[in-house]
Amino acid sequence: MVEPKMFYRELDSILAKIGREKSDKNFFETILNELEQKFGAVLNIANGYIYEQRGDEFILVHTLNKKSGDCLTKRIPRNAESIEQIRKSGRIIFSEPELGKDFGKNACKGDLTLAAISVHNPARQWIFVFQLKKGWLQEEVTLFLNAMRTALNYRLFSEMMRSDLKRAEQIQKSLLPQEVPKVKGYEMYGYSQPAEIVGGDFYDYFQFDEEDFGASIGDASGHGLPAALLVRDVVIGLRMGLAREMRLVHTIRKLNQVIQRSTYATNFVSLFIGEVESDGHFFFVNAGHPPPFLIAGNDIYDLKATGLTLGFMPEIELTRSYIFMKPGSVLTLYSDGIAERQDKFEEQFGMDKFKKLVSENQDKSAKDIVNIIFNAVYDFGGRTSWEDDATVIVIKRLADNK
Repeated sequence: MVEPKMFYRELDSILAKIGREKSDKNFFETILNELEQKFGAVLNIANGYIYEQRGDEFILVHTLNKKSGDCLTKRIPRNAESIEQIRKSGRIIFSEPELGKDFGKNACKGDLTLAAISVHNPARQWIFVFQLKKGWLQEEVTLFLNAMRTALNYRLFSEMMRSDLKRAEQIQKSLLPQEVPKVKGYEMYGYSQPAEIVGGDFYDYFQFDEEDFGASIGDASGHGLPAALLVRDVVIGLRMGLAREMRLVHTIRKLNQVIQRSTYATNFVSLFIGEVESDGHFFFVNAGHPPPFLIAGNDIYDLKATGLTLGFMPEIELTRSYIFMKPGSVLTLYSDGIAERQDKFEEQFGMDKFKKLVSENQDKSAKDIVNIIFNAVYDFGGRTSWEDDATVIVIKRLADNK
């Protein structure tokens, strides 16, 4: 009797040995060969072969035994009885030769018993078939079929997920701002730390001419590819709107309609965007994002929401607001992953500590302030992994003598 633990361990070792190659025809051929070598004599299985669905047929794509392959049906209709039975149950033992008739020619088949499983990813499907030799046991073969089907399906779906995450990561990296605007009298620096491979936070810079520039920061709900696609639409929409010199409020209202109509699994976005004029005038729109704060000496001003988070309703009320940046003042834009970072006692870093930290370091450069924030918040959380995405942009108006 085959020990289940031993069997699963051996199956895992086969998958690990093959590594992370793409799960294609060659991968399945290798799996089939390894399975027969490892378990053939123990389970009395032999002569494995593989069918792949192509349109309305399953086509024979590989066999381990050339002689037995000559006896196999090369093309089987998708609606054939044997195929329907396998697809319905996921695995089957054709206990009577007549039941597996669709797979072989009667002159060759004899009294062979067949066992089969179906494996699939969202786009493709395969059927593995084995011949069972005398001495096979129902319990052992059933364990083998179930374990193999589970392991291969897990591999296929994991590969699809990795592919989606890789695509999402590439999308997100392509959206990061390439250069910080260089404007006389100002410094700006931003950094984003995703909690996972792909996060929902995003930020961007804008430069309208030699004297005027801006920045945006936002947080899309959800994770993975849907969130990355939504972020892509928002960032590109903002860039297009601002490139056409459209007003902030008009641009964001149009963007809200696009988000509201989207079919992504996630479609809510908080967004803050502001324009800085060379003389210190700062115009902004805050659509439900955590309020940035401006520090000027001992004074602290919150730039509160001027409208709802995007995506909730087709039409939203938004207003543009204004604040003045004095020479030496520091404006900090951030996502909630900063203030909500927790220590081992589940206490949050909090806004009071956050503002105090920036206030104490307002004389430093924009880049130094961002680095100080991230180091302090990371230390506060016990230097453990980030539970939420964290993003910070610091805009500093230099003192008149700098």
